[in-house]
Amino acid sequence: MAEQLRWVLIIISVIVIGGLLVHGLWSVRKKESPDTSVNERVEPLQESQTASSHSYSQKAEPKEPVINERDEPQLGELNFDANEPQIEPSAPEVPIEDDLSVVDDLESVEQTNEQPKEPVPDFVIVHIQMPEGLTMQGSKLLPAVNTLGFKYSEEGFFNRHLDPAGQGPVLFRLVNMYNPGTFDIDNMEQFSTAGVSLFMTLPCDGDGLAAFNMLHSAAKKIADEFGAHILDAEREVMSVERVRQYVEQVRAFSA
Repeated sequence: MAEQLRWVLIIISVIVIGGLLVHGLWSVRKKESPDTSVNERVEPLQESQTASSHSYSQKAEPKEPVINERDEPQLGELNFDANEPQIEPSAPEVPIEDDLSVVDDLESVEQTNEQPKEPVPDFVIVHIQMPEGLTMQGSKLLPAVNTLGFKYSEEGFFNRHLDPAGQGPVLFRLVNMYNPGTFDIDNMEQFSTAGVSLFMTLPCDGDGLAAFNMLHSAAKKIADEFGAHILDAEREVMSVERVRQYVEQVRAFSA
């Protein structure tokens, strides 16, 4: 009985396996056959078939180009060719109102910069020095400076005013070349010095060049009177070139 049951199971297994093989071959041939109708095909779902048809129709139709919006590329994302000419970015247009405000600001800055600055005071100094071992006697110096239009001041200097009568602003001064730099008008008979100095402050009142010419002329007359040497501010012998430099210095403050 057991032997018969075993053979029955073997036969059933062979039949099942054979059926599966036949069904598999039939299915393969069915898929490969071009004449198979659409209705005979097995689809997963009807909705899937509809979606597939819709997708196919979309592919057949031409699409408009899609522009993906994105941020401007960062500097690290850009690769420039060193030999490729680059296009300079155009300057943003400035509204008219803003442009006018910028012009106004620039004009105000220019006006501020154009404001004249007060010049720093400077001096023109001319020394008149006696030869070594000789001095100027006060008794002879006083009438000489009075003849040149100098007037004695309370400070102890001799001033040359714009008005020869001693009125108006001071053009230049005559001082003692040695300390204390002043003169004792009451003791000029006993006074002596090895030199005097003429100096004018720049800018000066009136015509600066005319005042310098008067100063230079007075220096030459005093030097001739006492046989002295005319020296510049550095106590070097006055040269024509140095006189020209003084003239240019005066002109710079007269402009």
